[in-house]
Amino acid sequence: MSNKIVLGVIGGSGLYNFEGLENQQTIEIETPFGKPSAPIVVGDLNGKNVAFLARHGIGHTITPSEVNYRANIYALKSLGINKVISVSACGSLREDYAPGDIIIPDQIFDFTHKRHRSFFGEGIVSHVSVADPFCKNLSAQLQNSLSKENVKVHMGGTYVAIEGPRFSTKAESHLYRSWGMSIIGMTAAPEVFLAREAELCYATMAHITDYDVWHETVEPVTIEMVIKTLLNNTAVAQKSIVNLVDNLAENDECECHQSLKNSIVTNSTLIPGKTRKKLDLLVKKYLD
Repeated sequence: MSNKIVLGVIGGSGLYNFEGLENQQTIEIETPFGKPSAPIVVGDLNGKNVAFLARHGIGHTITPSEVNYRANIYALKSLGINKVISVSACGSLREDYAPGDIIIPDQIFDFTHKRHRSFFGEGIVSHVSVADPFCKNLSAQLQNSLSKENVKVHMGGTYVAIEGPRFSTKAESHLYRSWGMSIIGMTAAPEVFLAREAELCYATMAHITDYDVWHETVEPVTIEMVIKTLLNNTAVAQKSIVNLVDNLAENDECECHQSLKNSIVTNSTLIPGKTRKKLDLLVKKYLD
Protein backbone atom coordinates (compact mmCIF):
# COMPACT_ATOMS: atom_id res chain seq x y z
CA MET A 1 0.00 0.00 0.00
CA SER A 2 1.29 3.47 -0.85
CA ASN A 3 -0.40 5.10 2.15
CA LYS A 4 -0.33 3.83 5.70
CA ILE A 5 -3.53 2.18 6.94
CA VAL A 6 -4.25 4.09 10.13
CA LEU A 7 -6.94 1.79 11.52
CA GLY A 8 -8.18 -1.78 11.23
CA VAL A 9 -11.82 -2.51 12.05
CA ILE A 10 -13.08 -6.02 12.84
CA GLY A 11 -16.84 -6.41 12.78
CA GLY A 12 -19.82 -7.39 10.69
CA SER A 13 -19.62 -7.55 6.92
CA GLY A 14 -22.15 -4.70 6.63
CA LEU A 15 -20.05 -2.28 8.65
CA TYR A 16 -18.04 -0.95 5.72
CA ASN A 17 -21.03 -0.48 3.42
CA PHE A 18 -21.43 3.24 4.05
CA GLU A 19 -21.05 6.50 2.21
CA GLY A 20 -17.70 8.16 2.45
CA LEU A 21 -15.54 5.06 2.02
CA GLU A 22 -13.82 5.76 -1.28
CA ASN A 23 -11.33 3.96 -3.53
CA GLN A 24 -12.21 0.58 -2.10
CA GLN A 25 -10.07 -2.42 -2.88
CA THR A 26 -10.20 -5.99 -1.66
CA ILE A 27 -7.03 -7.71 -0.48
CA GLU A 28 -6.66 -11.49 -0.25
CA ILE A 29 -4.06 -12.50 2.34
CA GLU A 30 -2.60 -15.90 3.19
CA THR A 31 -0.90 -16.06 6.60
CA PRO A 32 1.25 -18.75 8.27
CA PHE A 33 -1.91 -19.51 10.28
CA GLY A 34 -4.19 -19.87 7.27
CA LYS A 35 -6.63 -17.47 5.67
CA PRO A 36 -8.45 -14.75 7.63
CA SER A 37 -12.23 -14.87 7.91
CA ALA A 38 -12.72 -12.82 4.75
CA PRO A 39 -10.81 -10.70 2.27
CA ILE A 40 -9.81 -7.37 3.79
CA VAL A 41 -11.53 -4.31 2.37
CA VAL A 42 -9.38 -1.17 2.32
CA GLY A 43 -10.68 2.28 1.48
CA ASP A 44 -10.21 5.99 2.11
CA LEU A 45 -12.13 7.78 4.86
CA ASN A 46 -11.58 11.50 4.58
CA GLY A 47 -8.19 10.94 3.02
CA LYS A 48 -6.97 8.23 5.41
CA ASN A 49 -6.76 4.52 4.68
CA VAL A 50 -8.86 2.19 6.81
CA ALA A 51 -9.13 -1.61 6.64
CA PHE A 52 -12.26 -3.66 7.39
CA LEU A 53 -12.41 -7.36 8.17
CA ALA A 54 -15.67 -9.34 8.50
CA ARG A 55 -14.97 -11.49 11.56
CA HIS A 56 -17.62 -14.12 10.76
CA GLY A 57 -17.03 -14.10 7.01
CA ILE A 58 -19.08 -12.49 4.27
CA GLY A 59 -22.67 -13.47 4.94
CA HIS A 60 -21.87 -14.61 8.51
CA THR A 61 -20.84 -18.20 7.81
CA ILE A 62 -18.31 -18.72 10.63
CA THR A 63 -19.23 -19.45 14.26
CA PRO A 64 -17.33 -17.71 17.11
CA SER A 65 -15.42 -20.94 17.78
CA GLU A 66 -14.49 -21.36 14.11
CA VAL A 67 -13.09 -17.85 13.60
CA ASN A 68 -9.40 -17.99 12.70
CA TYR A 69 -8.42 -15.28 15.17
CA ARG A 70 -4.69 -15.75 14.64
CA ALA A 71 -4.98 -15.34 10.87
CA ASN A 72 -7.22 -12.28 11.28
CA ILE A 73 -4.82 -10.44 13.58
CA TYR A 74 -1.73 -11.54 11.65
CA ALA A 75 -3.28 -10.35 8.38
CA LEU A 76 -3.99 -6.88 9.79
CA LYS A 77 -0.47 -6.73 11.22
CA SER A 78 0.98 -7.67 7.82
CA LEU A 79 -0.67 -4.60 6.30
CA GLY A 80 1.28 -2.35 8.68
CA ILE A 81 -1.73 -1.66 10.90
CA ASN A 82 -1.03 -0.91 14.57
CA LYS A 83 -4.50 0.09 15.82
CA VAL A 84 -7.59 -2.12 15.76
CA ILE A 85 -11.20 -1.46 16.76
CA SER A 86 -13.47 -4.43 17.39
CA VAL A 87 -17.20 -3.87 16.87
CA SER A 88 -19.37 -6.57 18.42
CA ALA A 89 -22.75 -7.46 19.87
CA CYS A 90 -22.88 -8.18 23.60
CA GLY A 91 -25.40 -8.94 26.30
CA SER A 92 -25.62 -6.85 29.46
CA LEU A 93 -25.09 -8.33 32.91
CA ARG A 94 -25.86 -5.02 34.64
CA GLU A 95 -29.12 -3.14 35.01
CA ASP A 96 -27.47 0.19 34.10
CA TYR A 97 -25.97 -1.15 30.86
CA ALA A 98 -29.14 -1.11 28.80
CA PRO A 99 -29.89 -2.41 25.30
CA GLY A 100 -28.89 0.27 22.79
CA ASP A 101 -26.00 1.49 24.96
CA ILE A 102 -22.37 1.09 23.92
CA ILE A 103 -19.71 -0.19 26.29
CA ILE A 104 -15.94 0.25 25.98
CA PRO A 105 -14.67 -2.51 28.31
CA ASP A 106 -11.37 -2.28 30.13
CA GLN A 107 -11.14 -5.87 31.41
CA ILE A 108 -11.92 -9.35 30.13
CA PHE A 109 -12.49 -12.81 31.60
CA ASP A 110 -11.75 -15.59 29.11
CA PHE A 111 -14.24 -18.43 29.61
CA THR A 112 -13.65 -20.00 26.18
CA HIS A 113 -11.99 -23.40 25.83
CA LYS A 114 -11.62 -24.36 22.15
CA ARG A 115 -9.46 -21.60 20.72
CA HIS A 116 -5.81 -20.94 19.89
CA ARG A 117 -4.89 -18.20 22.36
CA SER A 118 -1.32 -17.45 21.26
CA PHE A 119 0.91 -17.14 18.23
CA PHE A 120 3.72 -18.72 20.21
CA GLY A 121 4.79 -22.32 20.71
CA GLU A 122 6.65 -24.79 18.49
CA GLY A 123 10.00 -23.88 20.00
CA ILE A 124 9.51 -20.27 21.07
CA VAL A 125 7.96 -19.08 24.34
CA SER A 126 6.65 -15.61 25.16
CA HIS A 127 4.83 -14.47 28.30
CA VAL A 128 3.12 -11.23 27.29
CA SER A 129 1.59 -8.95 29.92
CA VAL A 130 -2.19 -8.49 29.66
CA ALA A 131 -2.97 -7.03 33.08
CA ASP A 132 -4.75 -4.25 31.19
CA PRO A 133 -5.77 -6.11 28.03
CA PHE A 134 -7.47 -3.26 26.16
CA CYS A 135 -5.42 -0.27 25.01
CA LYS A 136 -6.18 2.65 27.32
CA ASN A 137 -5.18 5.26 24.74
CA LEU A 138 -7.26 3.86 21.89
CA SER A 139 -10.21 3.21 24.22
CA ALA A 140 -10.15 6.85 25.31
CA GLN A 141 -10.04 8.02 21.70
CA LEU A 142 -12.95 5.70 20.88
CA GLN A 143 -14.96 7.12 23.77
CA ASN A 144 -14.32 10.64 22.55
CA SER A 145 -15.44 9.69 19.03
CA LEU A 146 -18.65 8.08 20.31
CA SER A 147 -19.46 11.04 22.57
CA LYS A 148 -20.19 13.07 19.46
CA GLU A 149 -23.06 10.76 18.50
CA ASN A 150 -26.56 10.38 19.94
CA VAL A 151 -25.88 7.25 21.99
CA LYS A 152 -25.22 6.43 25.65
CA VAL A 153 -21.63 5.31 26.16
CA HIS A 154 -20.15 3.62 29.24
CA MET A 155 -16.39 3.58 29.77
CA GLY A 156 -15.13 0.49 31.56
CA GLY A 157 -16.48 -2.89 32.59
CA THR A 158 -15.50 -6.53 32.41
CA TYR A 159 -16.32 -8.56 29.31
CA VAL A 160 -16.81 -12.30 29.92
CA ALA A 161 -16.10 -14.23 26.73
CA ILE A 162 -18.01 -17.51 26.38
CA GLU A 163 -17.50 -20.21 23.79
CA GLY A 164 -20.92 -20.08 22.14
CA PRO A 165 -22.51 -20.31 19.70
CA ARG A 166 -25.44 -20.91 22.07
CA PHE A 167 -26.61 -18.25 24.49
CA SER A 168 -26.33 -18.68 28.27
CA THR A 169 -28.57 -20.60 30.62
CA LYS A 170 -30.10 -18.59 33.46
CA ALA A 171 -27.81 -20.37 35.93
CA GLU A 172 -24.74 -19.34 33.94
CA SER A 173 -25.96 -15.78 33.51
CA HIS A 174 -26.60 -15.37 37.26
CA LEU A 175 -23.16 -16.84 38.01
CA TYR A 176 -21.41 -14.34 35.73
CA ARG A 177 -23.30 -11.53 37.45
CA SER A 178 -22.23 -12.82 40.88
CA TRP A 179 -18.63 -12.72 39.67
CA GLY A 180 -18.97 -9.03 38.85
CA MET A 181 -18.95 -9.39 35.07
CA SER A 182 -20.46 -6.47 33.12
CA ILE A 183 -21.12 -7.72 29.60
CA ILE A 184 -21.08 -11.06 27.83
CA GLY A 185 -19.93 -11.89 24.31
CA MET A 186 -18.26 -14.56 22.23
CA THR A 187 -15.41 -12.97 20.24
CA ALA A 188 -13.14 -10.68 22.27
CA ALA A 189 -11.08 -13.66 23.45
CA PRO A 190 -8.59 -14.57 22.19
CA GLU A 191 -8.72 -11.60 19.80
CA VAL A 192 -7.58 -9.08 22.41
CA PHE A 193 -4.68 -11.30 23.56
CA LEU A 194 -3.47 -11.96 20.03
CA ALA A 195 -3.59 -8.24 19.32
CA ARG A 196 -1.32 -7.67 22.31
CA GLU A 197 1.12 -10.34 21.10
CA ALA A 198 1.10 -8.65 17.69
CA GLU A 199 1.84 -5.32 19.41
CA LEU A 200 -1.39 -3.71 18.23
CA CYS A 201 -3.50 -1.19 20.10
CA TYR A 202 -6.93 -2.82 20.51
CA ALA A 203 -10.23 -1.46 21.80
CA THR A 204 -13.77 -2.82 21.71
CA MET A 205 -16.99 -1.04 20.81
CA ALA A 206 -19.55 -3.37 22.42
CA HIS A 207 -23.16 -2.79 21.36
CA ILE A 208 -25.57 -3.95 24.06
CA THR A 209 -28.36 -5.88 22.36
CA ASP A 210 -30.10 -7.51 25.34
CA TYR A 211 -30.02 -8.36 29.06
CA ASP A 212 -28.80 -11.91 28.38
CA VAL A 213 -31.25 -14.20 30.24
CA TRP A 214 -30.89 -13.07 33.87
CA HIS A 215 -33.41 -10.20 33.81
CA GLU A 216 -36.73 -11.39 35.22
CA THR A 217 -38.89 -8.63 33.70
CA VAL A 218 -37.32 -8.58 30.23
CA GLU A 219 -37.66 -11.24 27.53
CA PRO A 220 -34.58 -13.52 27.26
CA VAL A 221 -32.17 -12.81 24.44
CA THR A 222 -33.06 -13.96 20.93
CA ILE A 223 -31.19 -13.60 17.68
CA GLU A 224 -33.94 -11.25 16.48
CA MET A 225 -33.10 -8.86 19.35
CA VAL A 226 -29.42 -8.94 18.50
CA ILE A 227 -29.90 -8.24 14.80
CA LYS A 228 -32.44 -5.45 15.38
CA THR A 229 -30.18 -3.55 17.78
CA LEU A 230 -27.10 -4.02 15.61
CA LEU A 231 -28.93 -2.65 12.59
CA ASN A 232 -30.06 0.35 14.61
CA ASN A 233 -26.51 0.99 15.84
CA THR A 234 -24.70 0.47 12.54
CA ALA A 235 -24.95 4.15 11.63
CA VAL A 236 -23.58 5.13 15.05
CA ALA A 237 -20.65 2.75 14.65
CA GLN A 238 -19.87 4.09 11.18
CA LYS A 239 -20.02 7.74 12.25
CA SER A 240 -17.85 7.11 15.30
CA ILE A 241 -15.24 5.36 13.13
CA VAL A 242 -15.14 8.40 10.84
CA ASN A 243 -14.73 10.64 13.92
CA LEU A 244 -11.95 8.42 15.23
CA VAL A 245 -10.09 8.28 11.92
CA ASP A 246 -10.27 12.06 11.54
CA ASN A 247 -8.44 12.48 14.84
CA LEU A 248 -5.93 9.63 14.66
CA ALA A 249 -2.29 10.54 14.26
CA GLU A 250 -0.49 8.18 11.88
CA ASN A 251 2.65 7.78 13.94
CA ASP A 252 1.59 8.19 17.58
CA GLU A 253 3.38 5.69 19.78
CA CYS A 254 1.90 3.55 22.53
CA GLU A 255 3.31 1.00 24.97
CA CYS A 256 1.19 -1.61 23.16
CA HIS A 257 3.62 -1.32 20.25
CA GLN A 258 6.38 -2.81 22.41
CA SER A 259 4.39 -5.53 24.16
CA LEU A 260 6.87 -8.28 23.25
CA LYS A 261 9.91 -6.42 24.53
CA ASN A 262 11.44 -8.57 27.29
CA SER A 263 8.59 -11.12 27.04
CA ILE A 264 10.35 -13.68 24.80
CA VAL A 265 12.21 -16.06 27.11
CA THR A 266 13.57 -18.58 24.61
CA ASN A 267 17.26 -18.42 23.70
CA SER A 268 17.21 -17.12 20.12
CA THR A 269 19.83 -19.69 19.02
CA LEU A 270 17.45 -22.51 19.98
CA ILE A 271 14.40 -21.33 18.04
CA PRO A 272 13.70 -23.68 15.09
CA GLY A 273 14.16 -21.99 11.74
CA LYS A 274 10.64 -22.92 10.62
CA THR A 275 9.13 -21.32 13.71
CA ARG A 276 11.27 -18.23 13.43
CA LYS A 277 10.20 -17.77 9.82
CA LYS A 278 6.55 -18.25 10.77
CA LEU A 279 6.72 -15.54 13.42
CA ASP A 280 9.20 -13.24 11.72
CA LEU A 281 6.61 -10.50 11.31
CA LEU A 282 6.12 -10.39 15.08
CA VAL A 283 9.56 -11.13 16.55
CA LYS A 284 12.20 -10.10 14.03
CA LYS A 285 13.06 -6.79 15.69
CA TYR A 286 13.75 -8.55 18.99
CA LEU A 287 15.77 -11.48 17.67
CA ASP A 288 18.06 -9.80 15.11
